[in-house]
Amino acid sequence: MVLIVPIAAIVFVLSLIIGYFIAEPLRLLLKKTRAYRAGANVVFEQDGRMLEADELSESLDNLAKKVESQQADLIRESRRQTEFVSDAAHELRTPLTAIRGNAEMLQDPDLPEAMRVKFTDIIVSESERLSRLVSNLLTLQRIERVQMLPEELSRVNLRQVAQSVVLALHALLEERGANVEIIGEAPDVLGSADHLREALTNLVENASRFIDPGGHITIELCGLRGSSVIQVKDDGAGFGDIDPSLLFGRFYRADLSRARNTGGTGLGLAIVKSIIDAHDGRIEAVNMPEGGANFIIAIPSIGS
Repeated sequence: MVLIVPIAAIVFVLSLIIGYFIAEPLRLLLKKTRAYRAGANVVFEQDGRMLEADELSESLDNLAKKVESQQADLIRESRRQTEFVSDAAHELRTPLTAIRGNAEMLQDPDLPEAMRVKFTDIIVSESERLSRLVSNLLTLQRIERVQMLPEELSRVNLRQVAQSVVLALHALLEERGANVEIIGEAPDVLGSADHLREALTNLVENASRFIDPGGHITIELCGLRGSSVIQVKDDGAGFGDIDPSLLFGRFYRADLSRARNTGGTGLGLAIVKSIIDAHDGRIEAVNMPEGGANFIIAIPSIGS
């Protein structure tokens, strides 16, 4: 009986010590969690003292990384939206200014009939360009913000896509004196036929703007190292001595005056890149040694 009290005291002290060392990792974890909630930059490290605490630290670390990634995505999206609105406002201002200026000129009752017709034609032309610009803005925003769903994807034959594009653009290509040829075959891809058709339409239509009457556009298809490759080549003047990656930026024009004269909005190639990115593909542009531009698309192929 005499020994029970000392032994109980020793057991009690040992339990306190053991409890302290067991609880210490949890107290440290709680302290870090509170600091993280307060906005501090905290790393949830595993110290090996307690399995459960280590597992909880790992879970909290993964959660913190996920939150940080989501915050970074939100910041990028906010910045992208701000830039998009700024760019759009800048581009919309030009045709609106032209329309208003020419409309004010038409208010002159003494304006000669020839000048009245000229100003009216300018208003119609700028209105059409404004309409195309708004349409392309909506298209680009839709493609960039909406991820393609699995049910929207199907097996796509790229030669059939190319043939449908040339057929749809036949009247326009004939008007511009463009000779178009489709050569080669490429393995099928998994994607959206409508989106890929839209991308190729923009590339062919873009090429037709920068060739001389009677010029040539070649759509060349092939398979290379697990990718289906589409090349859209033309024998125009090329895009000059600039960084090719700039061509795919919103509202970029290699030749501003020439693009405006041909009705370009500076969004066609940005739309193309967004579509190809959505297909896990790549797009590049090069000047060909013999003259002209070559836009190269590579999309992962699917097996037969």
